Amino acid sequence: MSVRVLTFVAAFAALVAASQTLSAEPTPVGLWQAVDEDTKQPTGWIMIRDHDGVYDGIIAKMFLKPGEDPNKPCVACKDDRHNHPWLGLEIIRGMKPQGDSKYAGGTILDPRDGKVYKATMKVSPDGQTLTVRGYIGFELLGQNQYWTRLPDSAYSALDPSVNPNPAVNPKRPAPPRKSETPPPNPENIVHR
Repeated sequence: MSVRVLTFVAAFAALVAASQTLSAEPTPVGLWQAVDEDTKQPTGWIMIRDHDGVYDGIIAKMFLKPGEDPNKPCVACKDDRHNHPWLGLEIIRGMKPQGDSKYAGGTILDPRDGKVYKATMKVSPDGQTLTVRGYIGFELLGQNQYWTRLPDSAYSALDPSVNPNPAVNPKRPAPPRKSETPPPNPENIVHR
């Protein structure tokens, strides 16, 4: 093949790859911040994961008020989450893609009262806002929460027990390197 043909083929392949990347819909996978509607202060971070096309979400970080127990268990939960600590508690279960950046068919748990609601999620076109809607019966009768996507660097602020990507601890010294030269063989040592 000539250089011109190879250049054209490479440019065309790059263009196709770029268009596929640009047309990919944003997903809910990642770390999201929920805020209190009244105070506008963060209430927690939720980490959403994809398990073969089924999405779940856990409480990955809590913003506690003075005197609140960081190891508080979900005593109001009535299912397998009963007495599970809030940190790491799975609050979103069974969400599946429904097209157009919408996810449905799952549930969301309110750990404060143990109630489980049907739920939908919708990712904004820019991928930075997640609208989470919990409802009983009909979706129209539900309530929205708006979560904001956090940057990947926020994972470093998570407790190691829930962090899927623990950062290397820069304060820990590097392990000693193995010597480049092999250790002496006692049989080859000449004693004088």
